[in-house]
Amino acid sequence: MTAAGRVRAEASAAWRSFTRRRTAVFFTFFFPVILILIFAVLVQTNPGGGGLFAQPPGYYLPGYLAVVVLFTPLSRVGSEVARHREGNRFEKLATTPLGRAEWLLAHTLVNVAIIGIAGLLILGLMALVTGTASLALGPATLALVAAFVAFAVALFCGFGAVLGGLADSQDGVIAASNTVALPLLFLSDTFVSPGLLPAWFRPAMNLSPLTYFARGVRDLTYRPGAVGADASSVGSLAGWEANLAVLVVLTLVFFAAGAYAIPRTD
Repeated sequence: MTAAGRVRAEASAAWRSFTRRRTAVFFTFFFPVILILIFAVLVQTNPGGGGLFAQPPGYYLPGYLAVVVLFTPLSRVGSEVARHREGNRFEKLATTPLGRAEWLLAHTLVNVAIIGIAGLLILGLMALVTGTASLALGPATLALVAAFVAFAVALFCGFGAVLGGLADSQDGVIAASNTVALPLLFLSDTFVSPGLLPAWFRPAMNLSPLTYFARGVRDLTYRPGAVGADASSVGSLAGWEANLAVLVVLTLVFFAAGAYAIPRTD
C-alpha cells in the first residue's frame, strides 16, 4: 500500500470513529452556535463605546473561528495520542507500514474537515445574526480563509500530539490543553484588541501562533471602515500574506514536532 493509501485508510477510520461518538459530534458543532448566540446576540458589541466588545461585529470573526481552530485539535489529537498510549496501540502500529507522520497527517485531515464544517457554520451564523456590514466574504476571500483554517488546524494538531506525547493520561492532556489554549485565545489579538493590553505586553502577542491566524483572517474579512472601527488595530504585519507565510512556517515546525513526539512503542 502506498503512503497516500495508508493515510487515506487511517483518516477513514478516524472519521468513522468520530461520527460514532454522537455526543462529541453534537458539541463540536453546537459549541460555536452557543458562542455566537451569547457574544454576538446577547452581549453584542458597542462600537466606539469602549470596553472589551468595543469593535463592530466583524472584528470578532477571527476570534470565533479561533475557538474551534484552537480547542478542537488540541483536545482531540492530544486525547487520541494519550488513548493510543494507554491502550498500547502504538506498539501495534509499529508493526505496520504506517509511520508516525502519516498517522498524524491522517488525523489532521479529519480535523481539518471537522473544523472546516464548524467554520462554515460560524460564518453562516455571523452573517445571519449580525449582518455583513463589517465583513467582506467573497469567494476568493473564503478560499483564503479556508487556507488559514487548514494551516492553523494542522499546527494545533501537531501541538496536540506533543501534549499527548508528554502527558501521562487523557485527563492530563485535557488539563494541559486548557492551560495552553485559554491564555492563547485571549492574548492573541482575537477578542482582546492590542489597545486594551499594556504597551509592554503587546510585542509578546507575536509569540503566539494564533496571533497570525487572527490577524490574517481579520485582514481578509474585516472592513475597518465600518462605523466605530479602530483601523489601527487591524493587523500589525504587512497584510494577510505575511501572516499566512509565518503561519505556514510555524505549521511545518509544530507538525514535525508532533510527529516526533508520537511514541513508536509504549
